[in-house]
Amino acid sequence: MERWVTLWQSTALSAFTWQQAVMMAVGLVLLYLAIKKKFEPLLLLPIGFGAILANIPLAGLAEPNGILYYIYQVGIDTAVFPLLIFMGVGAMTDFGPLLANPRTLLLGAAAQFGIFATLFGAIALNALPGFEFSLQDAAAIAIIGGADGPTAIFLASKLSPDLLGAIAVAAYSYMALVPIIQPPIMKLLTTPAERAVKMEQLRPVGKREKILFPLLVLLLTALLLPAAAPLVGMFCLGNLMREAGVVDRLSHTAQNELINIVTIFLGLAVGSKLSAGEFLSVQTLGILALGAVAFAIGTASGVLMAKVLARYSKTPINPLIGAAGVSAVPMAARVVNKVGLEANPNNYLLMHAMGPNVAGVLGSAVAAGILLALVG
Repeated sequence: MERWVTLWQSTALSAFTWQQAVMMAVGLVLLYLAIKKKFEPLLLLPIGFGAILANIPLAGLAEPNGILYYIYQVGIDTAVFPLLIFMGVGAMTDFGPLLANPRTLLLGAAAQFGIFATLFGAIALNALPGFEFSLQDAAAIAIIGGADGPTAIFLASKLSPDLLGAIAVAAYSYMALVPIIQPPIMKLLTTPAERAVKMEQLRPVGKREKILFPLLVLLLTALLLPAAAPLVGMFCLGNLMREAGVVDRLSHTAQNELINIVTIFLGLAVGSKLSAGEFLSVQTLGILALGAVAFAIGTASGVLMAKVLARYSKTPINPLIGAAGVSAVPMAARVVNKVGLEANPNNYLLMHAMGPNVAGVLGSAVAAGILLALVG
């Protein structure tokens, strides 16, 4: 009889809880969104699978000596994975549209307003029962509004590691939902005539400009906001490798093999934080709600800033491109182009929207550096 009891106690069924079942269901939902709906599959698939692994009773995969535990410690706790992702993103980024129209930097900056608005919103939630967000927690939650997954993971790992799972899932979920969330906001804040505005063709940008730009950005960051130097520095390194034209092998590796390998482990590490004990709480619902608000405010502020620029510009500016100021590259720019084509079948805004889109990547990194400097 004792043998049967011992055998039963060694099975996962003996220790299975409803909370773990719920989190496994969450993992399956993420897998469904990745496979069936193709929502951010590169990360939602390993995150969802990691969530399932982390909630297997008695396996200890996310506990000390478990494989997920070590992946998290090596890549997230040290912030190595988000930084390597940023290097790969930099290697894939073309700053040409931004350099051809430098005013779009303002749109990338304006779209970060949602981050700082949500910072105060998270603090205000403490007035409700069940919410106990510290200033560090609020800052980590607010960065979701930048729609930049690696930046959100980087800041959360530094300021609020206990909330990293919920913050990462919210950040990547809203990035995946850009085609659903942004168009209604864009149409609400613009008229059909504004959406139909055609912009002038961008000027050609020379190789020298593209090489000097990441060096200038890094120099300014180092002098003015050193807290953002890790993110901005790795991003600029990747971009310099791309534009220099002398290290094609390194640039190709950063854009492909390296970023793909890191993405697998980053997703598993984030999934390891989706354990029942850490994720199932009223605070998680608050994070998801605040993330949606942050993203909506960021989209709206970018469009409104573009309307201001259009009013005082000598050349036509379509205010839709302001929505691309969030750093969901290149999905936000594609959404802008789609909505513009709906208003005018001859209105191609993709390259114009890429300017504020890549500016948003820098803007979210700078915003993370500011928050880290203020509350870290």
